[in-house]
Amino acid sequence: MSQITESTGPAPDPRRWLILGTVALAQLMVVLDATIVNIALPSAQRALGFTTVDRQWVVTAYALAFGSLLLFGGRLGDLIGRKITFLAGALGFAAASAVGGAATSFGMLVAARGFQGAFGALLAPAALSILSTTFSDPRERGKAFGIYGAIVGAGGAIGLLLGGVLTEYLSWRWCLYVNLLIAGLAVTGGTALLRRQPSRGRSRLDLPGVVLVSASMFGLVYGFSNAASHNWHTPSTYGFLAAGVALLAVFAAWQSRAASPLLPPRVVLDRNRAGAYLAVLIAGAGIFGIFLFLTYYMQQTLGYSPVVSGVGFLPMIAMVVVGANLSNVVLLPRIGPKPLVTAGMLLAAGSLVWLTRIGLHSGYAVSLLGPLMAVGLGFGFTIASSMNTGTFGVAPRDAGVASATLNTGQQIGGSIGTSLLNTLAASATATYLASHVTAGAMVRGRPDPHLAGLALMHGYTTAFWWSAAIFAAGAVICGTLLRRGPLTRPGVLPAADLPPGAHAAADERRAAHV
Repeated sequence: MSQITESTGPAPDPRRWLILGTVALAQLMVVLDATIVNIALPSAQRALGFTTVDRQWVVTAYALAFGSLLLFGGRLGDLIGRKITFLAGALGFAAASAVGGAATSFGMLVAARGFQGAFGALLAPAALSILSTTFSDPRERGKAFGIYGAIVGAGGAIGLLLGGVLTEYLSWRWCLYVNLLIAGLAVTGGTALLRRQPSRGRSRLDLPGVVLVSASMFGLVYGFSNAASHNWHTPSTYGFLAAGVALLAVFAAWQSRAASPLLPPRVVLDRNRAGAYLAVLIAGAGIFGIFLFLTYYMQQTLGYSPVVSGVGFLPMIAMVVVGANLSNVVLLPRIGPKPLVTAGMLLAAGSLVWLTRIGLHSGYAVSLLGPLMAVGLGFGFTIASSMNTGTFGVAPRDAGVASATLNTGQQIGGSIGTSLLNTLAASATATYLASHVTAGAMVRGRPDPHLAGLALMHGYTTAFWWSAAIFAAGAVICGTLLRRGPLTRPGVLPAADLPPGAHAAADERRAAHV
């Protein structure tokens, strides 16, 4: 059978753009909840009376449940239907948010955050797989993934801004209650617009695979989270990390033998998809060098309020939107993901090097605006094209698990970035103080405030240098792994590679299906 440039599939869903709006809302809710609560934590701590040591669990509980169950949630959507999984995830997320907003104790809040993560693990892969299977036309797919990628890339910064506004003008509880509105819109749209997918009754859920991958992701996320709050030398850090790596190796070996594997090797062995998954993981690790330390810098060093700090990220959000749509709509169909991911990561690396020039009294317009816009553009190029590439050419039966793999990469990357960069920054700050403190630089037994500020600046810039190195390494690794040229489906050649006369034959075949 000769190859053609385009496959003739079913007619596009006339409601596809409304579907995009629905899944985009759901994804925004999941992404911003990873950061929106961070801004509210001090207020929640005062209201519920938990300790600073315990405070990390409000964030960690969400990350642990979300990261551990993503692949399970993705495969469940493939088996029982994406509509059912999407609606169950949205409703469950809303219920958990309501409980968290009404929390009267620390335990109640942490439990609610854990359930948020668990239902988010159902919702996020279902949303992306719905998008992947709804848009098959390359041009429309580019626009859809441009919008979706912009939301994924900017969601964390939106969470910081929205969290600041809600905490300052309403209450920390509204950082959770706001999900009821978003989930309500998503459920309404999903109920009205999504078609029910027939259940794949003959396929079985790979229970050993679920246990292995969930346990391995739990070990990795917990280990990295523990390193961020303690250090790398504690047994609860290296023990969980070692267990996570070992279980992941066992999971990989099991997937090549399982009758109905949770993550079929065919999904990850494609070079472009593997490169996309790795790009999302690396970008997730590197971007925390901006979200985490610039938030500290703007609030602790420059004295910005949470709201003003959130507003400071708006130019970055705008450039993520520009980069995501420019890459997916204009550039990806022409040049493919390889140059986009490489250029995006190099641009992000350069912007982080630019950020190392900040000082104790830097002005926003002079020292922050340019780097934020540059990294936003680079992040938009990387994330949007990777999301598109990571689900491109995947069979509908694997769309959920392919989507879950992207989300897992982003989650694990974020955990790695938070712990690694936090540790490096704290170590650099302590080293700077130890080498500069003298008897004359002490005030009431503490370092002089100016010296303490310089030490913090040294910690921030050290984190920025390491973030730049992460992005630069990602540019080399992913640029090497990704294939040259535009994306093509299996068995489909780019138009330029077709033999003479094949264009007319392809046109005749397409006309026969009209």
